[in-house]
Amino acid sequence: MSNVLILGANGGIARHATALFLKETQARLTLGLRNAARLKNTHPERMRIIECDVLDVESLKTAMAGQDVVYANLAGDLERMARNIVKAMDATGLKRLIFISSMGIYDEVPGEKYGSILEPYRRAAAVIEASDLDYTILRPAWFTHDDETDYQTTQKGQPFKGSQVSRKSVAALVVKLAETPGLEVRRSLGVSKPG
Repeated sequence: MSNVLILGANGGIARHATALFLKETQARLTLGLRNAARLKNTHPERMRIIECDVLDVESLKTAMAGQDVVYANLAGDLERMARNIVKAMDATGLKRLIFISSMGIYDEVPGEKYGSILEPYRRAAAVIEASDLDYTILRPAWFTHDDETDYQTTQKGQPFKGSQVSRKSVAALVVKLAETPGLEVRRSLGVSKPG
């Protein structure tokens, strides 16, 4: 039974992932977010909700105590957040990180150049890739609200396929990665709906 820390737990993908973890696994969840009152604890026997500021390394270290997997679903100062996550994981001996980024960070989307808008995602990914963590970076396509689990992946260096994917699909991949030791470790995966 794994212990999973979800950072940015009020995000759309994170809420789907939380529901899937509770339904399909035995994982114990720690939901970290800046304002814990924004979420309700519906499963206190397997879930706890904590206030955690990803911009504060000490806050992260406290949240990471006793965890097996860190899943980060963040927005804001992503490079600084990535640096803090790596520092806190190194300090606490945690290795497994699943980090949500964006398609286009390697100019891998045929016919598209996203330029400076993706710079925070590029820099955050570079920080994680330079670490010694067992990371998996996910680069999802544009999100839909479709109630479906239907996705394909591409590796870093391959052209990105597709243009959209449901949040639920990305959440299903997060759960699979968290529950399968060694799966896609030190990889960066494009994620989209098969076309």
